[in-house]
Amino acid sequence: MVRWRSGTVLAVRRGWRGAVELDVVCDGEPTRALAYPALVGSPEPGDRVLLNVGALVMGLGTGGYALVVALPDRLPADPADDGTTRARGHLVKARYTPLQPILLGVDEEASPHRAVMEAAESLDGMPVVTADLHSALPAILAGIHADRPGARVAYVMTDGGALPAWFSRTLDGLAGHLVGTVTTGQAFGGDLEASTVHTGLLAARHVLGADVTIVAQGPGNLGTGTTWGFSGVALGEAVNAIAVLGGRPVGSLRISDADGRDRHRGVSHHSLTAYGKIALTSADLPVPEGLPADLAASLEPLRERHRIIGVPVDGLDEALRASPVPLSTMGRKLDQDHVYFLAAAAAGRHAAALLASR
Repeated sequence: MVRWRSGTVLAVRRGWRGAVELDVVCDGEPTRALAYPALVGSPEPGDRVLLNVGALVMGLGTGGYALVVALPDRLPADPADDGTTRARGHLVKARYTPLQPILLGVDEEASPHRAVMEAAESLDGMPVVTADLHSALPAILAGIHADRPGARVAYVMTDGGALPAWFSRTLDGLAGHLVGTVTTGQAFGGDLEASTVHTGLLAARHVLGADVTIVAQGPGNLGTGTTWGFSGVALGEAVNAIAVLGGRPVGSLRISDADGRDRHRGVSHHSLTAYGKIALTSADLPVPEGLPADLAASLEPLRERHRIIGVPVDGLDEALRASPVPLSTMGRKLDQDHVYFLAAAAAGRHAAALLASR
């Protein structure tokens, strides 16, 4: 349940798109906190803040902040009805929670994209790369742009991890490298808001004009260590959605030779379950050429349903090192889990190659 605290803002620290980091004194101790100004207003030194400290108390690596729930003594003004279509949105996300935002859906009646979305029925063969973790996003993008620097790449963010896209410093750093972000399901804060992965994919193709789209959850990942108990099961459903809409599914496999947990060594059980048991249609599963024999052997359960495709890796290391944002997964940097990032970049390279055949 929620662990509530009251604190006082000492200082406003760094900020990025949609979020601001704070120094707060709470229970007499300095505390790192995060606020989303669009939800709670803009905190200033001296403000009293109502905090949810659950993630901080648990020591979560991704979500290790005290989260600002409200500025109880200085509430923000109601959103202005400035006559724009955005002010007339009625798409509710994080539904029935105390901080549910009301947003303009890309396909609802007031949207300027309504006619386009009503007419959109197909992805027109667009390659769509699916990934388990948010950390794969910049590596996939690096692989795409290594061979097709002019490719228009969109990101469809699902709701398995962080719900606010604003939490992601990766997205902030990729501004100008992506044509836009579509937040789907209960996730919010993207350039476009969609109700489902299906409408999110169609918006990426027909509103953002993407050549390639990447689908992955936001930062954070829920996992219980059981076969079915992890948020990445949504990958398999995304593969199904891509196929139904006439796209070309490309799976970025979660591969590691550095993870200390046996279930994530080689091809992670997350990938084996999502692609091997949930995805009902065939996908391209690119792998870097030259994988060690033990890692290559862990692919066997996926060969019956999917196309395992070896991808040359020349130039991919350089592309990864040139990423505009730092590469990190589960606290491991590029050189600490090189094969993980290389596999994601290989998926991006394969998606770029598919553009030439369209």
